[in-house]
Amino acid sequence: MEHGLPALFTLFLWWFSTGVILYLDGLRRETFRWTMLGATTLLLVALAGLHAVAWDTTARGAYLGFVFGLLAWAWIETAFLTGLVTGPRRSACPPGARGWVRLRAAIAAVLWHELAIMAGAAAIALASWGGSNRIGLWTFLAFWAMRQSAKLNVFLGVRNLAESFLPDHLRYLESFFRRRRMNALLPLSVLAGGLAVVQLAQVALAPGATPHEVAGYSLLASLVALGVLEHIFMVMPVPADALWRWGLASRKQPSAPVP
Repeated sequence: MEHGLPALFTLFLWWFSTGVILYLDGLRRETFRWTMLGATTLLLVALAGLHAVAWDTTARGAYLGFVFGLLAWAWIETAFLTGLVTGPRRSACPPGARGWVRLRAAIAAVLWHELAIMAGAAAIALASWGGSNRIGLWTFLAFWAMRQSAKLNVFLGVRNLAESFLPDHLRYLESFFRRRRMNALLPLSVLAGGLAVVQLAQVALAPGATPHEVAGYSLLASLVALGVLEHIFMVMPVPADALWRWGLASRKQPSAPVP
């Protein structure tokens, strides 16, 4: 159970937090101020918590660091899906754009989001500076790496785009997606993720590993494994939204007109 419990814990938090974010970002836009107020409060709690557990090298410290790192990432996702932090470009890709023109337009559509991620990583690093418990930082960076890979693969083209996850006010981002059976980056992404899972699992399973290392690296290995699974689903003929129909239910509610 010392490895199974972290895996189940990660699976539940990944599934539940994703569903909650999708539900909140699918509500009427006038609710977003309250959503962001709650998300920002949790972000501040996470940064304070990361500082508090920076020197906690117990299994408890690993779990708390993981949760705080996830809460910090939740702010990033919520701010993006509400449309608060996206990019200077808020319109569709120019018709017929290819190559660098398409890439520049795509970068402009998510530029503020990318800068916010960098700022978040820096804030977490500062909050836990000097401490030996870095699980929160590694959690945030794992989310970042997986999300960057997913963005690139969707940009290059995959079968399953998961466009149903986009709320109506971000539908213009679909124009930057490309539907293809496969792209050259995807196998490399899966391979790199798989190798990362193996390396993290080796630390967790190593003889003499401390309870902190067992819990922390089992959590991280499980998180990256879920990221690899998400990449595999990109080329599977399976609806990506099947696990979060309850979270997507808010998209069916009529939206109030934007003043």
